[in-house]
Amino acid sequence: MAVKRMDNVGIVVEDLAGAIDFFRELGLELEGQATIEGEWAGRITGLGDQHVEIAMMRTPDGHSRLELSRFLAPAVVADHRNDPVNALGYLRVMFAVDDIDETLERLRKRGAQLVGEVVQYGNAYRLCYIRGPEGLLIGLAQELS
Repeated sequence: MAVKRMDNVGIVVEDLAGAIDFFRELGLELEGQATIEGEWAGRITGLGDQHVEIAMMRTPDGHSRLELSRFLAPAVVADHRNDPVNALGYLRVMFAVDDIDETLERLRKRGAQLVGEVVQYGNAYRLCYIRGPEGLLIGLAQELS
């Protein structure tokens, strides 16, 4: 059987409310929040008895989700948020936007910083990377028509 869809991408943060606000400003919708805890959840993740606050953010088209998690227990063990784009492992999430300049203007008010510069890839896209809340690497892509 083939994969039906990608359900979500997970990002661990320290400030859940701040991350929710940032991704709302980007245009995602808060689908719901919950606390996940207990032995059953730890059996899935391999972390044992965990206590995690999560928020599920949904893209406006309803096809993609971003799961934001704040671990209360066990403690976070590593921090890859400031790794450069050529670091091994999961790195960034890319969002398609209508207007990259307008999006950057709005997100800068929430602390976003441009990593390099906005570039044009042929006649197809304008692209950039930003550092969002807590230094998370986020890609923005504006399709050119």
